[in-house]
Amino acid sequence: MKKTILASALGLAALGAHAQSSVTLYGIVDAGIGYQSSSTSLGSNAGGRSVVKMAQGIWAGSRFGFKGSEDLGGGTRAIFQLEEGYNSATGAESTSGLMFNRAAFVGLANQQYGSLTMGRQYAPYYTLLAPYSPTTWLTGAYGAHPGDLDSMDTIYRINNSILYTSPNFAGFTFSGMYALGGVAGSTGAGQSWSVAANYIHGPIGLAVGFERLNNATSGGGAWGANSTANSNGEPGVSGITNGFQTAQAQQRFAVTGGYTFNSQWDISASYSNVQYVAGAGSKFFSTQIWNTGGIVLHYKPLTALDLAAGYSYTRATSANGITSAASYQQFTVSQYYSLSKRTGLYLVEAYQRAGGQTLGTNGAGNIINATADIGDGQNSAPSSSRSQVAGAVGIVHRF
Repeated sequence: MKKTILASALGLAALGAHAQSSVTLYGIVDAGIGYQSSSTSLGSNAGGRSVVKMAQGIWAGSRFGFKGSEDLGGGTRAIFQLEEGYNSATGAESTSGLMFNRAAFVGLANQQYGSLTMGRQYAPYYTLLAPYSPTTWLTGAYGAHPGDLDSMDTIYRINNSILYTSPNFAGFTFSGMYALGGVAGSTGAGQSWSVAANYIHGPIGLAVGFERLNNATSGGGAWGANSTANSNGEPGVSGITNGFQTAQAQQRFAVTGGYTFNSQWDISASYSNVQYVAGAGSKFFSTQIWNTGGIVLHYKPLTALDLAAGYSYTRATSANGITSAASYQQFTVSQYYSLSKRTGLYLVEAYQRAGGQTLGTNGAGNIINATADIGDGQNSAPSSSRSQVAGAVGIVHRF
């Protein structure tokens, strides 16, 4: 159970006589054993070997955090959240040098007018699409679309962001975000923005979202430190996007939706269009586009057991000298058994097959065979071949 602690007990502030204030400590610990075939370092196309290793954060990223609110009267609350991701196998920060890498924001919320927050946050593109994304039942590590190309998992948290989210209007919610790059003399450099909306009514749900992430480095190249989507490097580098990491901007449009048949069966589907925009400083010369479609079927035969299976297909455009465009087919299945409301055991298995060609690390002129990169759990060590098999068994506990 989450532990609610009076803010005064933490020494954060004295409570006013008229206001109620609270702080909640919460977290997740996730650890297990994982298998990955044909592993190699990112950017290498040499032969690799399979590996069995400690796996962590597979079902849910290990984290701890604080969130709280203060009643300001008139239905308005001050709110904040600080959340740190960590490696449960080593205790290290999940992102080096970022203490609260998952969230760090403060703002105001009102049931009638919505919420306005500022800090490091998820984009609306992620939060409003999430209910029907493939990661809900397949995990991000093995079920996110190849390399988490379309950012339907949790790779992107946006620095310097201002975020507004509306209240729920008869099932309809919308949200918008703008993040300031802070580059002197160039307002647009490094900025990010996102808009999204979803509608949930009974068994049916639908969401649509867009995001644009600009490189703070003029004309593209290595992502500058003032890029609001920058967390120690270019966002979202994987075996899928490795040759295009010097983009001037990244742009995503996606639609997700789902239908619940009954208490045992539900289905969700998603489509995304991802563009890596070339600039004068990029190592590729024309915008690269990927289109992805996916479907997930979830079955709950017992109160304590959840089973799911999913398939996705990604196709790149023929650009930058490539005549045989890259494609990726991914199959993922998962099994989750609840020991209690807070603790569960899981198994996740996945297979991906790549085809066609893409660009290597050196960009244009370095055309290589596309290689597999399942979900986003293998981004630092994609396959050395067109095929990849991965799986994990583990335990997750929430507090």
